[in-house]
Amino acid sequence: MTIDIAHLEQQLLAQSAAPGRDFCEAIAELARTNRFTKLRGILPAVVYEELRTRYRQNPAAFIANWRKLAHEMRQGFIQHARQRLTSLTRVQQARTSTPAWQEIQCALDAQQNDLLRAAFALELLELIEPAVARATQLRECVVAAPTSEEADRYLDEATRCYFYGLFTACAVMCRSVLEEAIKQKLPPQIARLVRTRYRNTATLGNLLHEVNNNLKLTDIDPDFPRVANQVNDTGKRAVHHGLLSEDEARQCLQSARHALQLLLKN
Repeated sequence: MTIDIAHLEQQLLAQSAAPGRDFCEAIAELARTNRFTKLRGILPAVVYEELRTRYRQNPAAFIANWRKLAHEMRQGFIQHARQRLTSLTRVQQARTSTPAWQEIQCALDAQQNDLLRAAFALELLELIEPAVARATQLRECVVAAPTSEEADRYLDEATRCYFYGLFTACAVMCRSVLEEAIKQKLPPQIARLVRTRYRNTATLGNLLHEVNNNLKLTDIDPDFPRVANQVNDTGKRAVHHGLLSEDEARQCLQSARHALQLLLKN
């Protein structure tokens, strides 16, 4: 059975809490079931009389409007929660006053955090279909020789960044994958040379320079530096020249995986 992401989003919205939503839905339900008089004594007299007058004028419109208001309140507060997530991820210019919705949101955050949960859940649901599409473009990276746990973790992060649309971060992590894998692959004498020459701060470019100058000694596939340099160039562009596109990140990740296969052939 196909998983319906849109249906999951609707279920989430239906379950999410929003201040006043239950109140609005309760008024609509009492009106629909001809129990409107039960609001007498609960609401202030002037409010009750005003609502009763409107209800009598057009019961169907009254019920529809209160249901609409309940929906808008839920949608509005969840949208505010999503805006709050965005405000947490970016720098904010100092303001003399805080928007009213943000004050309410912060107050609610201190309690059950249901609106923030809904905001995170909706954001993650929206990532599923694009992530699935990107995952179908990849195959397992099968190598002959093992690498370090650190390199494997870097590859894991790079790949997940690609899945979830963090394309610039993906390219940066691809550089880290190869840096770590090369360090583990270098013969002891070359490793000592690199540590001394670069004072333990060798970049991927530095490592590739040494590998290229010592290919026979390192016993690394001669095609490796070319593929790894593609990763290095994209990673440097990501760091110094702006955000990358999805295509650039995918190519960088695929090149990194190919480079690992060349590096770990034996």
